[in-house]
Amino acid sequence: MDSQDLQKQTLAEQLLELAMKSGAEAAEVFQSQSLSRPVFFEANRLKQLESAQAEGLALRLWRQGCPGLAVAYGPVEPQDLVKRALALSELNEPEAIELADATQVPYPDLGAAVSVEQLVDWGKQAIALVRDAYPEVLCEAEWECDAETTRLITSQGLDCGYTDTTLSASLSAEWVRGDDFLSIYDGQTQRDRLNPEALVEQILQRLHWATDNIQTVSGRMPILFTSKAADMLWGTVQAALNGKQVIEGASPWSDRLNEIVTAETLTLSQHPNRGPFSCPFDDEGTPTRPITFIDSGVLKLFYADRTTGRALGSGTTGNGFRPGLGSYPTPGLFNLIVESTAPRSTAAKSLEQLIASLDDGIIVDQMLGSGAGISGEFSINVDLGYRVKNGKILGRVKDTMVSGNVYMALKQLVELGGDGDWNGSCYTPSLIVDGLSVTGQG
Repeated sequence: MDSQDLQKQTLAEQLLELAMKSGAEAAEVFQSQSLSRPVFFEANRLKQLESAQAEGLALRLWRQGCPGLAVAYGPVEPQDLVKRALALSELNEPEAIELADATQVPYPDLGAAVSVEQLVDWGKQAIALVRDAYPEVLCEAEWECDAETTRLITSQGLDCGYTDTTLSASLSAEWVRGDDFLSIYDGQTQRDRLNPEALVEQILQRLHWATDNIQTVSGRMPILFTSKAADMLWGTVQAALNGKQVIEGASPWSDRLNEIVTAETLTLSQHPNRGPFSCPFDDEGTPTRPITFIDSGVLKLFYADRTTGRALGSGTTGNGFRPGLGSYPTPGLFNLIVESTAPRSTAAKSLEQLIASLDDGIIVDQMLGSGAGISGEFSINVDLGYRVKNGKILGRVKDTMVSGNVYMALKQLVELGGDGDWNGSCYTPSLIVDGLSVTGQG
C-alpha cells in the first residue's frame, strides 16, 4: 500500500471518528475512484488520447435518528465535511438506521488493464478492416480501459472494497449514398481483451444487409429484436421488478408474485461475477448473490435495498446502489442475465437461424428516441431495420415505426436466440416477438 492509499484510508477513518465524537449514533464513508483511458478515432483517423481520473467520497451519518449526507471531491478538511453532514441532518426527519453488519472480507480485484498503445492498435485494426471492404465509409470509434475502485467503511465495523477493470469499444460506420445517409454502430465489452475482428464482422454484416433500401409494409407482424435492440424491452422489465416501484404502486407486477408474467421460456436472473463486470457488495455493504427474479415466466422476487426491503417484508436483496455520490442508496440492478428455459433438446439458434425462421417480418437493430417507460407502451422509430421475407433479408427499411406494449410482447415471445451479448450490464440474446404493429411510409 503506497502513502497515497494510506492517506485515503486514514481520511475515511478520521471522518468516522469525528462523526461519532460529534454526536452521531452511526456513520459510514463511501469512497469511489475511477481511472479511464479512452482513445478516440474520427473520420478514420486517431483524433485524441485522454486520461481521466475522478475520485470522491460521501459521508453519511445519523444524529438523533436524522440522516445527513455530505460529499467531497478531491482534498477535504475532515471537520468541515462532518459539520456539513450534521447541519443537513437537522433538516431531515428521523429514519431507521440501515447499516450492514460488521465484516472485513477481502475481495479480489478483477480484470486487467491494457496499454493505450494496445487500444490504439485495436482501433486502427478495426477501422482498416471496415474500409478494406467499404472504402467510402467513414468510421468513428472509442476504445477504453476503465478501472473503478470502491471502498465502504462504517462505524459498525464494516470495511470492504474492490477494484473492477473493464475494457470497452464502440465502432460506427457512416455511409453516404447520394441523399441516403446510413449510420451503423456496435460495441463490445470484455474483461481482459477486446476482439476487433468480431466487432468489425457485426458492422460489415449490417452494411451488407443495408445495400438496398426497400419499401416496408404496414400491419401486425413478427419483429426480431437483435441483442442490441432488445435492451429496450429489459429497461421496462427492470423498472417493473424494482421494489420501490412496487411500494409506490407503479409496477404492474406489484401483486403478481408467483404468477406467470412472461412467456414460460424466459428466465431473468442476476449474477454478480458473470461477464465483464463484478460487484461483490452493493453500496450499502450487503454481499451480492445470484438471484432469479423470473423463473420460466413466473415472477419470483423483486429487488430491493435495505429500506425498500424492510417495507416489502422481503429484506434487502443486495441491490442498494447510489446513482451518484450525493444520492442515498436506492434499488438498482446489475448483471441482468436474460436466458431461454426452452427444453435442452432445443438448440438455441444463431441470429442467422432466427432470421431464416421468419416468413414475413421486420428486424429492428437500432432505434431513435427513448424506449418504453414502466407503463410498457412504446412507439419507436426504426433507425436501422430490415425487411425479411421467406427467411431472407430483402434490404433496409426506412421511415418505419414499431409500436406495442412490452408486457404483452414478452407474453407473445416466439423465440430467444443463442447470440447473447452485453449491453451495459445486461446480457441479452436476440429474440422474436409476435403481433407488434408496424407502420411504414412511402
